[in-house]
Amino acid sequence: MAEVKPKTKTKKTRQQDPEGTKRNITEVAMREFVNRGLSGARIDEIAANTNTSKRMIYYYFGDKDRLYLHCLEEAYREIRDGETALKLDHLTPKDALKKLVEYTFEHNNNHPNFVRMVMIENIHHGSFIDRSDIIQKLNATVVNDLEEIYLRGVEEGVFRKGIEAIDLHWHISALCFFNVSNRDTFTKIFEKNLNSDAEQAKLCQQVVAMIMRFVAA
Repeated sequence: MAEVKPKTKTKKTRQQDPEGTKRNITEVAMREFVNRGLSGARIDEIAANTNTSKRMIYYYFGDKDRLYLHCLEEAYREIRDGETALKLDHLTPKDALKKLVEYTFEHNNNHPNFVRMVMIENIHHGSFIDRSDIIQKLNATVVNDLEEIYLRGVEEGVFRKGIEAIDLHWHISALCFFNVSNRDTFTKIFEKNLNSDAEQAKLCQQVVAMIMRFVAA
């Protein structure tokens, strides 16, 4: 007589873990949008690489446009949550700004999908950001925090007057963003490998130095 094996517990169904399912969809969809853009991405392809079904993707996100917007919001949320976790208010203005610039450089370098999602959104002229109250609020926070650091520095006499926080944020973002967005083409054209840890550490130090000199009293 054949041995009867005891029944094993089945895995938790996808319907019992909606947050896990949504995270899985978001991760796969992010890769699809980054590799193919919004117009080239396909829900069928996303579904084929998730732990769920096409039907559940539509159930949670409605359509491809809303799934793309959700991925864009999550990309911004991740970088802004990281900024909040820095706890800069207890640092001197110089140390706080230096730490923020370093974080921005390192986050973009370690999360190239964030840069690529922003590049894709710029191709669409920021039309999806217009639909998102979440992104607007997230980015207002970083400018407010940067302004607080800058004004403390002005008050202490270590930063010069006359700089708007939004302009300072622009310069930080531009330097850190270009490092990822144009690294491959820059490397090919000038035959200089920018991908090594040593090269990235050097560039990060240079970006910090440029920003600190820009604001210095």
